Amino acid sequence: MLAATVRVTRDLDLAEECVQDAFAKALTTWDADGVPRNPGAWLTTASRNRALDVIRREATLRAKLPLLVMDPPDDDDDGFPDDRLRLVFTCCHPALATEAQVALTLRLLCGLSTAEVARAFLVSEPTMAARITRAKKKIAHAHIPYRVPDEEDLPERIDAVLAAIHLLFSTGHTAPVGDLLVRDDLVGRALDLTRMLRSLLPRPEVEGLLALILLTDARRATRVDAAGRLLLLEHQDRTRWDQDQIAEGLALVRGALTPDPGRYALQAAIAAVHAEAPSYQETDWREVVGLYDLLLRRWPSPVVRLNRAVAVGMAAGAQAGLDALDPLGAEPALATYGYLPAARADFLRRLGRYDEARTSYEEALLLTENSVERRFLAERLSDLEPT
Repeated sequence: MLAATVRVTRDLDLAEECVQDAFAKALTTWDADGVPRNPGAWLTTASRNRALDVIRREATLRAKLPLLVMDPPDDDDDGFPDDRLRLVFTCCHPALATEAQVALTLRLLCGLSTAEVARAFLVSEPTMAARITRAKKKIAHAHIPYRVPDEEDLPERIDAVLAAIHLLFSTGHTAPVGDLLVRDDLVGRALDLTRMLRSLLPRPEVEGLLALILLTDARRATRVDAAGRLLLLEHQDRTRWDQDQIAEGLALVRGALTPDPGRYALQAAIAAVHAEAPSYQETDWREVVGLYDLLLRRWPSPVVRLNRAVAVGMAAGAQAGLDALDPLGAEPALATYGYLPAARADFLRRLGRYDEARTSYEEALLLTENSVERRFLAERLSDLEPT
């Protein structure tokens, strides 16, 4: 809806207001007339019509508003008639700082709240709100056009676009808040956008991200049981993994692993190790650790270091994993990241250090807002041996 409305307004703030007005109108209209056959199309039309009304009535005022200036495009003006992809490239213009590009994409294209975007970046909500506001003003003042860039300009935009789509997928794969572990809408959107990008720019880094999404998402149906409880990798029914996605992902990752592979290709290679293992017990954890070592050279992220530490614990035992986790306690970016105390709690539980495990589980619960994950942590906490 937002992407379609921006095509009319060429102003992000005005488009957001029109979308909100459309939802407000639906509350009264649908109550009286019933829900239409295609609610999404109704809402999009209402939003665009609202935008046209504002433009017609307030032409003089509109001329003074910050606009995304360009000639009104035809549906096929850039050879790719998908409004969402245009909005991604608008948000990921090189005039903006990289983190601002990704944050703005998540906020506007994906509909994530400012708080959810802040969690994805491991920063405070006020910090993220200011970052998004500055980015929107920069787009307006710089007259950044609302379109997919020319082919020769694609490479300079691609890193930020891929980062935004990867964060979109990650947010959908494990929702930061709510009652569902997976947000299917965000996962599907990330997959669609990556396929579109590959058709525009069939490069190894794009194929690496597509492989990563396919291989990771192939496990979706097995990540919770019939009662909605979280199932870890070791308890998932591998016969129910999506074999078509796995086959496509494995083929892509082979092509993406160039002599100097990018971060998404390396992450996809890690996912491929899990996808190809006949069972959890037969997972080649040493290969996983080696791939994380390569990934850290390419992308020295605190979260990657955390994931590597977990893999070390699987390969060399709980104490080795705990030793690898300990230095991360001083990492500021992980101070509010619930997976760090959750990983510590699991290793401590395996070592029989139940009092320390209990403290770590309680800390993880304080930092976790997804109901499915909270239920899992609470059950692990209650199952600990009594003191």
